Amino acid sequence: MARTLVITGGTNGIGLALARHHSERGDQVIAISSSPSGGDRLRREAPEARFVQADLSSVKQTNELTAHLRSTHPAIDALVLAAFRYHPSRTETDEGFERTFALYVVNRWLMSRALRPALENAPAPMILDLCGVGGVKAGRIHWDDLQLERGYRPFKATMQGARAAELLAIAYAADPVRYVLYNPLFVATGLFEPFRQPVRGLVRVAAALFAQPVSKAIRPMTALIDNPPAAPLSAYVRGKPTTLTTDPAAARRLDAAIRDLVSPFTA
Repeated sequence: MARTLVITGGTNGIGLALARHHSERGDQVIAISSSPSGGDRLRREAPEARFVQADLSSVKQTNELTAHLRSTHPAIDALVLAAFRYHPSRTETDEGFERTFALYVVNRWLMSRALRPALENAPAPMILDLCGVGGVKAGRIHWDDLQLERGYRPFKATMQGARAAELLAIAYAADPVRYVLYNPLFVATGLFEPFRQPVRGLVRVAAALFAQPVSKAIRPMTALIDNPPAAPLSAYVRGKPTTLTTDPAAARRLDAAIRDLVSPFTA
């Protein structure tokens, strides 16, 4: 039976590959991206998928998007959170959020919470969150400076986002929605493009030597989407289960902090 999938970051890399795979199988796929050129690419490579343009780093646009999705798709089988962008220097959105934090943390929080009613209407709903779980040593939450106004570094921001993904999944997890954290590790998706030279050249060479092809990387992900795990919360690294560093108190604290941060934009 055809299912409905919503994929953020669905016009590039892993998100695009998942959109192509599932739309070719007959699933209804809604791929979301801020880029019109990404929409053109989706129409070329996955013509059966539907493109929705939205700035996912914007709380306002994300709220409008999720309201639209709930009205047009009362039951959503899978939400794939694949949107990510590497920011070499600190910049802020029009709403005042540091961009890595806005896209990697706030958007995932908003999408998963706002679409929960539609997910709960599906027979076997799941969230697949592409993140850094179980990879290099986990980052930490900078409680006194969540948006890294002091001492921003791109890797620091990315690793905080990876830890935030774990905590927000812990805060979210409950029947019937299965929440899966998934680290694909090194995948050939043009990862080197945002870097400056000479790092760009080094990452390009490493990708050519060690990165997994996207077509191969998505196989375990599609298997999880087809057959969600029994546990409310689980984590995988390149298809293999891994353990989570659970901290329910920190999970509740971060959940509350993000709720407070977005409240001026959701009233």
